[in-house]
This record gives sequence, structure tokens and C-alpha cells, in this order.
Amino acid sequence: MSIPIAEKLSREHAALAAALPVRVVSGARRRAAIDELLARGLPTGRDENWRYANLRALERSSFAPAAPAAASDTAAWSTLLPAPVAGFTRLLVIDGILTSDAGAPSALPAGLELHSARASDSQPATGTPTATPTPADAAINADADERFALLNEAFALDEITLRTVAGVATVPALEFVFVSSGAGAVYPRLRLEVVPGTSLRLLERHVGGSAGALTNGVMAVRLAPDAQLDHYRLQSQGVEATWIDTLDVAVARGADYRLHQYAVGARSARSTLRIRLAEPTARVTLHAASIAEHTQVQDTYARIEHAAVQTRSVENFRAIATGRGRVAFNGHVVVRPGAAGSDSKQSLRSLIDGADAEVDARPQLEIYTDDVQCSHGATAGKLDETMLFYLLSRGLSRETAQSLLKWAFLEDTVAHIADAGLRATIEALLAAHLKDPTIAAGRRE
Repeated sequence: MSIPIAEKLSREHAALAAALPVRVVSGARRRAAIDELLARGLPTGRDENWRYANLRALERSSFAPAAPAAASDTAAWSTLLPAPVAGFTRLLVIDGILTSDAGAPSALPAGLELHSARASDSQPATGTPTATPTPADAAINADADERFALLNEAFALDEITLRTVAGVATVPALEFVFVSSGAGAVYPRLRLEVVPGTSLRLLERHVGGSAGALTNGVMAVRLAPDAQLDHYRLQSQGVEATWIDTLDVAVARGADYRLHQYAVGARSARSTLRIRLAEPTARVTLHAASIAEHTQVQDTYARIEHAAVQTRSVENFRAIATGRGRVAFNGHVVVRPGAAGSDSKQSLRSLIDGADAEVDARPQLEIYTDDVQCSHGATAGKLDETMLFYLLSRGLSRETAQSLLKWAFLEDTVAHIADAGLRATIEALLAAHLKDPTIAAGRRE
């Protein structure tokens, strides 16, 4: 971290420390997070797992949390809301704060408990049934590649805790929309616990953010034995925003975590994923796609740790870079000592459209035990000229033909999604960035 950034960070935190809500993160924990972050330094291009991220905007950003938009000030955020998905109950998090009177239902679906640390201790906010809050000094993990989680811990204005309820096997689907209403820094913070034997579908969407906006989110997920989570993450922030995200997941015995992550927004976006298969027969499947246009940078570091026997992981990633866009994906799989019988498969494929576009897709395997099945593959190339010629010969314009080929390249990351409405939403999000409006319009129908 450069000295000016370190000084700015320390100065801004000192000026705000007394006003930051202690029900969210205690003052002692906030100060400890700042001290640790200053000692470690924010990542730079010299850090191996951050070499492709574009963090230059941080030199101009303020780290102090933006003044939250009032829930009643709908003009500040309502136009940023995407269309709802049928069957999903929607909750809004505006500028990092759960907003109970701006779209939250009067009661959550059966089988869920929700707690906002910012809400009054004596009376939960309307539409946010209270769960037992996370202990005030239980810090979210922040290893060497998760240092931005410390920044979130220092400045967060709310912490949302979501928990499934034992005895309700299948919980109705839930959607969180995280809205950054303008410029300034926003720190979304969410903890999720899926208790034994329960199943949840969670849609997480990140929208908004104008020039100078910084969103630095943290999410911690814990899957108990035999739990199941289908987790859909859609990042479509404003084209001038900076978006940084840390996702920390632990998967217990027999649990199944299915992550679907799609990134098309922000000028500079970085997602750090750490998924630990902590107990025998734990499973994770990751389907992801990123599109970078113009001068966008989309960077993802996904670390999957096999820490127990008979664990399984599958990674399926697709990238498209056009113009001067850059996509980076580092799929880092670690098989720990004693994790015999682990099974890991990686498929990383990239499409480059333009002389100045760039994709860096790196599969990594670290194996410290015998009796495993691990494979990986990475390819990068341009549009298939033979297929392009065929489509042109059928009377399609070059732009439409190129868009169709790009769409076919991405489709296998979403084709397996069983919910037709959700699949159409994700398809429309991706297709809207493939230049041909007829594809996007058709997919929205």
C-alpha cells in the first residue's frame, strides 16, 4: 500500500471511529482491523494473486462510508432496481443497510430467520424477523488474499445475518438486491448459515454505483451437514464503479454448495472466493462467466480447499473480453494432506475479440496426498472463423453472427439452471452485453 493511501485510510477511520455503530462491529474490532490492514498493506500488483486486478481507483477513492440514502428517498435508488424474478422474495440492502420499509415483506418465508445488527436492540425493524445475532466479536476470516475483508470490518454500517430454520427442509427462494445509490464507499456485510438438512436458493444482485463509487462487500457462508445451497450472484454495477468482494465459505459433511457467479458490471471488479470443503463428502460446483468490454477489468481469484476425504469440486468458467477489456480468473485448488479420495475438475475457457483485449485464465493444482482424481484445462482463442463464415452465408449480419457465437460460448454456464425465470434473467444479463440487442430482447421474453 502506498504511503498516501495508508495515511488516508488511517485518517478517515480515526475521524469516523466514534460514530460507527458498535452493534455492527465493536470499536475494538474495528481498530484491530485497521491496524492489521495497515501492517499488511492493501494488495498491489506485486502480489501474485492480485497481479491482474486494477486497484488504481483506490488512490482517488474515499474509504469513509457514503451517507446512506434514506429508504423514503426512492428517487435515489428505485430506478436502479432490476426486474424481480418470479418465486423469489425480495429484500433490499441500500448502501450497505438492510432497508425494511423499502421492499422487505411483512414476514419472511417460513423457514428463515433474519437479523440486522443496525436495527434497534429492543424492536426488530418491520419485515425483519430477528434471529440470534452473531456474537459481536466473531470476526469474518481474512487471510492474505482476503485483506479487503478487514477494510469492510473497519467501516461497515450494518451486518445482516440470515439463517435457515431446522425442520423446514426446503425454504422458499430469497433475493437480496444490494444497491449502491451513488458515489462514495459502501460496505455490504452478510452472514448466512444453512442448518443441517435444509435447502435454500439465494439470489444475490449488485447494482448501482456511479463514478468514484467503491463497493467493498463481505459474505460468510456456513453449510452444516447435509445442507444444500444454490447461490446465484449477479454483479452488474455502474460502468464507472469499483467493486471488490470477499466470499468465504465452509462446507460440512455431506453438504452441497452450488455457486453460480456472473460479472458484467463496474469499471474495475475483483472477487475473492475461498471455499473450504471442511468435512468428508462435502461438495462444491462453481459455474461462472465474466464479460469485459471497453476498458473494464474483471478479476476473480477462486481458492477451493479439499480438507477432508471424499470431497468433490467442479469449476466451469467462461470469459469474453472485447475492446480493451481484460478478464482474469485464477482457479486455485488445494488438496490437503489426508484428503484422500478427493475429486476435482476444472474447465476454464476464454474468448478474445479484439487486438487489445486480454484474458488470463490460470488453473492451479496443489496436491499433498495420494489417491486423488484431479484434472484441469484452460483454453483461449478467437471466434471460430468456420462457424462465423457459415452464419454469414445464411444471411446474418457480421455483428449478429458474432453475438450468436459468443452466446453459444457462454450458454453452458447457465443451461443447467432448472428455474426457467431465473435462467432467463441471467441469460438476459449476459446477452445484453453481446452487442446484438435482438438476442437480449429475445431472452427477456
